[in-house]
Amino acid sequence: MRPPVSRRSVLPGFGLSLGFALAYLGLIILLPLAAAFVKTAGMTWADFWAAVTSPRVLASYRITFGASFLAALFNVPAGVVLAWVLVRYDFPGRRLVDALVDLPFALPTAVAGIALTAIYAKNGWFGQWLEPLGVKVAYTPLGVWVALTFIGLPFVVRTVQPVLEELEPELEEAAASLGATRAQTFRRVILPAIRPAIITGFALAFARAVGEYGSVVFISGNLPMFTEITPLLILTKLEQYDYRGATALAVVMLLGSFAMLLLIQLVQRSSTRRARA
Repeated sequence: MRPPVSRRSVLPGFGLSLGFALAYLGLIILLPLAAAFVKTAGMTWADFWAAVTSPRVLASYRITFGASFLAALFNVPAGVVLAWVLVRYDFPGRRLVDALVDLPFALPTAVAGIALTAIYAKNGWFGQWLEPLGVKVAYTPLGVWVALTFIGLPFVVRTVQPVLEELEPELEEAAASLGATRAQTFRRVILPAIRPAIITGFALAFARAVGEYGSVVFISGNLPMFTEITPLLILTKLEQYDYRGATALAVVMLLGSFAMLLLIQLVQRSSTRRARA
């Protein structure tokens, strides 16, 4: 009887792979984050609290987290519809539309900000028609939301699209043959299958929007207490050599983003557990 033949993995052993992964994670992610906490630790609690709770800073939190959340929330239905069209329908220019979805990934954020500002300014292509209606986009919180929606949409599309491609149309046909309406088919058959991908896409879009800088600074106008985002405020403090104040804001942004992503992760696990049950 021949002894069993051991299979050789293309990748190195578990110990070496784990060591490389932990070293990479530590150098690229954990070390910079630890440096921010260490720098902030040199502040007294009163100085830290004053730095992160001033009226200007609180206003930047509201516009940053609020606009990011609303942009990611809007991108969920828009991204699902776009992914559905790209997967389920064949039409002229489909490949072009599919390629354009990735444009925010490839386009420099500063270029995107300049383009959006030119389009939505009061004399821009869209702005000249919106201005008489009393809708002002550029240099308002609405402009910040538009920019964050633009850069976040691909995350939802690209997370939902592969799941829809694996979802067999026969399941929808079977539901229809059993008398289910389109709304019931979507709610009972399609939505449970794509819900984890939707939550993941929302989390990615939100995380991307919270840290966005280039596409926002042009269209927002950077008006303190109105359209100034927290990343810009951090940069402003760095230019003023207020390194501790900048790291204090960075720590608050980090903790806020981590808490939001942790909450989304818990919701996703709960949703996956219910779908399996």
